[in-house]
Amino acid sequence: MAGISLLVGGIGIMNIMLVSVTERTREIGIRKALGAKPRDILTQFLVESVVLSVGGGVLGIALGLGLARSVGNLLGISPVFSPGSMLLAFGFSAMVGVFFGYYPALRAARLDPVESLRYE
Repeated sequence: MAGISLLVGGIGIMNIMLVSVTERTREIGIRKALGAKPRDILTQFLVESVVLSVGGGVLGIALGLGLARSVGNLLGISPVFSPGSMLLAFGFSAMVGVFFGYYPALRAARLDPVESLRYE
């Protein structure tokens, strides 16, 4: 179940980043025309993807902690939280961002500056 959730979330991140690349094609062309290297563009979009996925990971951990405490209070039990599992979940969310954000970032880095500036 968790693997399917990671896959679906990763596909969502990839789609968001592909739309972002398409919408910002002109901006990418301007940056390239001003001397940005493909590595700079790649890094920018990878960082955006990781921030997006890590934000989702932090939100998921916070919701999980909150729900566990709420349900624990309702049932009269005390949930035990493992920092190791939270760090593992956080790390996986960052890896999903890198893995699924790489293709859109690579696509942005390979754009031709002249064609990008013509894009409307």
